[in-house]
Amino acid sequence: MIKKVVIAAAGQGTRMLHLTADKSKHLINVEKRPFLAYLLDNIYRAGYPEIILVVGFKGDMIEAFIKEYMKDKEGLSIKIVSQFEILGPKEKEYGTACPIKCVKDLVKNENFISLCGDNFYTVEDLKSMNIGDNFSYVAGLKNSHPEKFGVLIEDGGDFLDKIIEKPKEFVGDLINTSLYKFTPEILEKVFQIEKSPRGEYEITDAISLLAKERKVKIKKINDFWMDFGKPEDVEKFSNFLKNDAGFKNVSKTAK
Repeated sequence: MIKKVVIAAAGQGTRMLHLTADKSKHLINVEKRPFLAYLLDNIYRAGYPEIILVVGFKGDMIEAFIKEYMKDKEGLSIKIVSQFEILGPKEKEYGTACPIKCVKDLVKNENFISLCGDNFYTVEDLKSMNIGDNFSYVAGLKNSHPEKFGVLIEDGGDFLDKIIEKPKEFVGDLINTSLYKFTPEILEKVFQIEKSPRGEYEITDAISLLAKERKVKIKKINDFWMDFGKPEDVEKFSNFLKNDAGFKNVSKTAK
């Protein structure tokens, strides 16, 4: 069984505009609680006892929140790691692969879950990623606007062939939700990739290296998912908290 979950929470969240002027997007309040609290709740309820939280922008504020959050969470461990202290400032090294680089010594030879701290996943979908085999997995979800995301291309059964980022032509509607189950092999691949055209180290490039070795499978999640990235998402997520049945109808296309 997998115990560890790595949460990427180093970014500021500039798409949130004024809402992240003095704090990261993970701490934006929705119904009087930071967004991150709801994600942590579901990870805890899904049965994962160890969380590694990789912070950066306003990391001290996240650390203060975690101290308060942990007061009533028996059996849960949250370790905070500073991406900027390990890899340097954003201007030096940045991207979705960076949090994985930062946890190499903490994860070591264990399988682990990796996800984004500004994404919301349900308890059931988080549980479904607790897979005890020797493959890595990327969670895919059907979406009516795949051109806005990375699209997962299958290669015979459940294997991942490649990920096509924001395709201009239709290639499929199964999108990457940035929820992964990784084997320790990913810890080597993140150090083998080069900067992407946008100047960042992308976790999808490391996943592609594993996919070429036929070591990555697709796990289709069936509930719902939301990227908490724009000011209007505050209201959308608030609606979910008040009435999740109504939210299911909009979450898969909410961007």
